[in-house]
Amino acid sequence: MLLGVLDHLPLALARAVLAALRGRLSALCWGLTPLVLPLLSWRRRSGPDTPAAPREDKDETVPTPTSVNYHFTRQCNYKCGFCFHTAKTSFVLPLEEAKRGLAMLKEAGMEKINFSGGEPFLQDRGEFVGQLVQFCKEELKLPSVSIVSNGSLIRERWFKKYGEYLDILAISCDSFNEEVNVLIGRGQGRKNHVENLHKLRQWCRDYAVAFKINSVINRFNVEEDMNEQIKALNPVRWKVFQCLIIEGENSGEDALREADKFVISDEDFEQFLERHKDISCLVPESNQKMRDSYLILDEYMRFLNCRNGRKEPSKSILDVGVEAAIKFSGFDEKMFLKRGGKYVWSKADMILDW
Repeated sequence: MLLGVLDHLPLALARAVLAALRGRLSALCWGLTPLVLPLLSWRRRSGPDTPAAPREDKDETVPTPTSVNYHFTRQCNYKCGFCFHTAKTSFVLPLEEAKRGLAMLKEAGMEKINFSGGEPFLQDRGEFVGQLVQFCKEELKLPSVSIVSNGSLIRERWFKKYGEYLDILAISCDSFNEEVNVLIGRGQGRKNHVENLHKLRQWCRDYAVAFKINSVINRFNVEEDMNEQIKALNPVRWKVFQCLIIEGENSGEDALREADKFVISDEDFEQFLERHKDISCLVPESNQKMRDSYLILDEYMRFLNCRNGRKEPSKSILDVGVEAAIKFSGFDEKMFLKRGGKYVWSKADMILDW
């Protein structure tokens, strides 16, 4: 009978009805979670090319999403050669849907949210991430709200409006040599990445935001000595990553980047760490520590499983709920704790020289 009714509907409307029915059936099959907003003008799934979610390990307990990294956009104004979350889509969730997902995560046990990209300050000139930061701190009362940015688009007016709600601002800086930054893909044309870093450091002091630096150690900066510059900037944490290969993102036929020329050996990475061992805020993360110890949400609010060297998405938490989706995240909660993933991350608990 349903097919007979569909025969008399315009093609576009018939497709919409079928899509809504498929969504309802999907939600029922994934845990009887009620389907909200069945007919929306945007799509949470990336289409027929979406990889199948990995099998659930029935003996494994469901992890708690204590700390979540939400990559709400893939768009970026830089072209870092080793980037492992590239601009494959331009999709960004509507603000209210993003807030709904964040509230679901808080209900499931989230204590820390980190907004990343892409470049988070590209969307609405920073207003989108600013409103999410304010919502998470003011409405959800999260202990820690942080952002990872390349820093090129942040203006002081953003700190004036949203700085009080932000615990940590992490700025990506892979080299203190501007020529190396250009080789990596962080060149700002007439602007200087390092000079901008110092300006952002001062704004963090002025507006009581904890300042952090993220560096990806790769073939172009592995011999660099950063001791003097890091000590002068005095971040609360200096997160040092070993360049990581993710198939389909920065390696392989369907990748937007070719990171193979950036890769360093474990021995190279250890030598870099040895050279900087006297920096107390240094937090090293090898490929082994990094790959499975982060809970990553993509722009559709799907958990990304990196255990097979790719990013295999779960269903969206907006469709199936947090518990059903997180089972397919590949998250190694023990490694998360072992690498120091939980630390003093609320600025209210930090002893800082603002």
